[in-house]
Amino acid sequence: MNYSTISKSSVKSVAIGSFDGIHKGHKELIKKLGDGGALVVIRNGRACLTPGDRRQEYSGVPCFYYELKDILDLRGDEFIDMLKRDFVNLNKIVVGYDFKFGKDRAWDKHDLGHIFSGEVVVVDEFCFDGLGVHSSAIRRFLRDGDIYRANRLLGREYSVVGKVIAGQGIGKEHLYATLNLDITPYLAPCDGVYATRTKIDENTYSSITFVGYRLSTDGKFAIENHILDNDIDITLNSVRVCFVEWIRDNKKFDSLDELKKQIAKDIIIAKNVAKSCDLSIDEISLHSRNLEGVYK
Repeated sequence: MNYSTISKSSVKSVAIGSFDGIHKGHKELIKKLGDGGALVVIRNGRACLTPGDRRQEYSGVPCFYYELKDILDLRGDEFIDMLKRDFVNLNKIVVGYDFKFGKDRAWDKHDLGHIFSGEVVVVDEFCFDGLGVHSSAIRRFLRDGDIYRANRLLGREYSVVGKVIAGQGIGKEHLYATLNLDITPYLAPCDGVYATRTKIDENTYSSITFVGYRLSTDGKFAIENHILDNDIDITLNSVRVCFVEWIRDNKKFDSLDELKKQIAKDIIIAKNVAKSCDLSIDEISLHSRNLEGVYK
């Protein structure tokens, strides 16, 4: 669905937060919205799991964005008054158990119940696998290379959209052909090699992805993606990469021949991972979104 045409006047309920990741905890808030629900997203410039409109894609509801710097000095009552002016039919607000708002975050869920005359729904902390589900925990797991736990808390595979850029030029000739990617502003997982899936247009391919400093060649940081058993002979602007499973740490090899032998072993592992996973990737559907020009 194209939510860009939905007006604020049609919104009856909102959930408020930064919603970086749209993880399982966020989904609990979204469930409480009911008909005419939307997200009020407070953008603080630090989002790195679901930058930009990726939140709308994963949440399945309209998103309306407010810049933190623009509302930073509003008192709690002024902030709610602003929402009531913007969403004239607003009758329900959904927040998390630790919700704070207003200047210096001096107002909380209890104050909200006094300020807002409509229904206020406070959602308890959501736990999964014995852990509280928070964007900070997911970021920590990604930085540690723990893709399994990050994906469990997200409820999907962590994915990034990368701009295809020029690489060293030695992969196709001496090693394996790769797509070199710039994934700014996404958070890159811990340095290492990963079994991944890569979506190009409407096709999904098993792949292997290197993240880190090229210790065996020029020493520069890179994200290099190799498509398994397929030659991609079209010019690409951007691709989507989904991280499925960690394979190994980054390491230095004494020669390109040694590196190529190790990559061959990595590819075998990645193929085995692909065989054990469902390749439908419904959770990372683009919803007919055209990625051409994402970085223009």
